[in-house]
Amino acid sequence: MSEIKFAVLGQYFHCPTKGDFEYAQQALIQVNNQGTIVSVTTETDADFQAQVSTLSSNNQLIELSSTQYLMPGMVDLHVHAAQFPQAGKGLDLPLYDWLQDYTFPLEAKFADMDFTKQIYPSLVKSLLANGTTSAVYFATIHKDSSVELARECLKQGQRGFVGKVNMDEASQCPPFYIEASTADALVETEDFIQQVLALEGNEQQLVSPVLTPRFVPSCTSEMLQGLGELAQKYQCHVQTHCSESDWARDYSQQMYGKTDAEIYRDFGLMTNKTILAHSIFLTPADHAIIKETGASIAHCPLSNMYFANAAMQTREILDNELKCGLGSDLAGAPIPSIFHTCLDAVNHSRVREDGTSTYLAADTRGESGSRISFLESYWMATVGGGQAIDAKVGLFQPGFEFDALVVDTAVSDSNIFIIDEMDSAKDKLEKIITLNNRQNICKVWVKGQLVIEK
Repeated sequence: MSEIKFAVLGQYFHCPTKGDFEYAQQALIQVNNQGTIVSVTTETDADFQAQVSTLSSNNQLIELSSTQYLMPGMVDLHVHAAQFPQAGKGLDLPLYDWLQDYTFPLEAKFADMDFTKQIYPSLVKSLLANGTTSAVYFATIHKDSSVELARECLKQGQRGFVGKVNMDEASQCPPFYIEASTADALVETEDFIQQVLALEGNEQQLVSPVLTPRFVPSCTSEMLQGLGELAQKYQCHVQTHCSESDWARDYSQQMYGKTDAEIYRDFGLMTNKTILAHSIFLTPADHAIIKETGASIAHCPLSNMYFANAAMQTREILDNELKCGLGSDLAGAPIPSIFHTCLDAVNHSRVREDGTSTYLAADTRGESGSRISFLESYWMATVGGGQAIDAKVGLFQPGFEFDALVVDTAVSDSNIFIIDEMDSAKDKLEKIITLNNRQNICKVWVKGQLVIEK
């Protein structure tokens, strides 16, 4: 057994079972030098106090206060890293205008490495400060700046999954933001994979490369074929947008006579390391493909409200045991917090269940039985996200990586107000999920390394 690096003593929450939670009022979690949880013991264990005393005397014990809660690190399955500077801008526009007026001109700027180095450190720091220990990033079409994002994740200690974006279909890409050629883009993508894997300090693969076709309309069939071959060669992660709008769905049908899921499968891009963002307009056959391949869905509820013109089948996806986590979709949603995304996911499902038209009777205006719970949304943000990135994170169990954060409900200007005699453990967890702000997060660890401390 590896030597103990430190231990945390205090109360914790996590969700080993979808839709349920575990709370320990006083637990001891020991972490080894590799950043892996060695043991989790509670007051009922016979040698609990002896272990606490030994660790304390060795200056290896971190003791939480009664207002502090240890929680698993949050997993963000869908972040547009280059869009960080436009967060909060233009969200009242239609998607096409938003992309043309803001997104594509901004992403094109990342050809400039000086600009890249101005933006990415603040992005990674912001996500870590909001408790996001693992993030899956779309970068841009530029190889060097995409590698720089991976380097920045490694520098700040975030578990990063970084993709160089591919988009080569001239009819669907602006002339100022498109690959020089399909062949060159595939060569650069393979070089990107190799460079990220070989980054100095990345021997434990804290940062991983991700193949990233932007979505079906922006990629030629030659591009999708080439990326599929790279996916099989390197067995790396794949990320893309899937069936996110009426237009995207219809484009796939018109060009290929297939759904997005069928297209990705046929090009070799659907694996157990594939993450499908949005996935609004899935068919029953798509569900079967996703389940069979072990691919995952990144539910991005707030950006879906802005741009999808429909609600995702979250209830059906969870009930069908498809792998599913949450994505902020920064900057299609402006808030870099997966805690907030948990709240958005519940809101999204409630609006779907209740409906919106006042011209219809209450029992006909919504989709009955489609709501999800806060515990299900929190499970997606931790365990579900961990499954999607194929990492042992999201739970406090031996053998899992110690990706964790401490929420302090008593910090200055906190929105979280807990009364022990009135609030059950479930009440406390729901309050933390819904009312947590960046200032409440006082410590963040990734793989046992303290990366944020306030």
